Amino acid sequence: MPIDEAERLRRWRLVLGGQASGLPGLTGIDGEMDSVLDELYDAERSAGLGSSAPRVARWLGDIRSYFPTPAVQVMQKDALDRLGLKQMLLEPELLETVEADVHLVSMLLSLSRVLPTETKETARQVVRKLVDDLHRRLAAQLMQAVRGSLNRTTTSRRPRLAEVDWQRTIRANLKYYLPDERTVVPERLIGHGRRASALQDVVLCVDQSGSMAPSVVYAGVFAAVLASIRALSTRMVVFDTAVADLSESLHDPVDVLFGTQLGGGTDINRALAYCQQVIVRPVQTVLVLISDLFEGGNAPEMLGRAATLVQSGVQMICLLALSDTGTPAFNSAHASALSSIGVPTFACTPDLFPELMAAALKREDLEMWASRHDIVTSRPVP
Repeated sequence: MPIDEAERLRRWRLVLGGQASGLPGLTGIDGEMDSVLDELYDAERSAGLGSSAPRVARWLGDIRSYFPTPAVQVMQKDALDRLGLKQMLLEPELLETVEADVHLVSMLLSLSRVLPTETKETARQVVRKLVDDLHRRLAAQLMQAVRGSLNRTTTSRRPRLAEVDWQRTIRANLKYYLPDERTVVPERLIGHGRRASALQDVVLCVDQSGSMAPSVVYAGVFAAVLASIRALSTRMVVFDTAVADLSESLHDPVDVLFGTQLGGGTDINRALAYCQQVIVRPVQTVLVLISDLFEGGNAPEMLGRAATLVQSGVQMICLLALSDTGTPAFNSAHASALSSIGVPTFACTPDLFPELMAAALKREDLEMWASRHDIVTSRPVP
């Protein structure tokens, strides 16, 4: 079927890019497609690993929204060369000087399906560097905050070694301090007691669309730390238009991150439907939805599911971002609707996430918590 003149010019404009003269400008979806093509084929090649890394990380996700899979694969392979990633990964000695930040890791995860075999292990080393750094910086804070929030009312006077509450034991036995030995002889041990099951359940439900890439990285590290706390039962669920449960990989956050597929569409409704299936103790469950709320599925049904979860007793929170980059673009109508049904909705930095989880596990008023930290929450529209 012949195409008209306007469509012919439109196609040439997309092929030739912004440098073409005498062709019409592009708006709407065409303009967005043109922008992501410019990022790869018209931008300076040296930009990829520099200050533009956050922009490039988002771009790697965006292309899945505009182009079919075969085209995406071609563009990602071109990006390996144009961003300088392939050269870096083929020379492991360069890892000594590479800043393994969250945006570089986001790029590697976005490209993981097209990385050459000889570079995949090196890519894992880069991701491991960042994971280890985040774990050192954030794990202790998260574990201390969460453990402090859990119910410790059940104690044991004959605890096993792993169950000893050392701080309370030392305080209770200070009168048995031996100055010459500089030690305390514990006359009695105080422990937390054994539990038949976890005290609380935590579900992290994470949007893995391209714009959420840094949030996925931080969420993977936090989920692994939470999973190491015996008093919690932790799940991590990631989604685009499909849903993947990565809970079995939480022993290693690098495996978790390589189990994600950054980019693509967004079906929050499907993800919440899966969470409904795996939540068996609503009143003991904290569900953290991490998404910018640009729903591509059934939005009314998504909001209905969220309301049902809240009514069942689930402590549900929506984080518009879990990153250091501030509040992203988000669907304000959906954010307001969630807030109106009792789901606190705001962005959170990684440094504040441990305290947020502690407050959620203690069932504190999270709107008040956010206000104390000068966090702007999404309010329902009057």
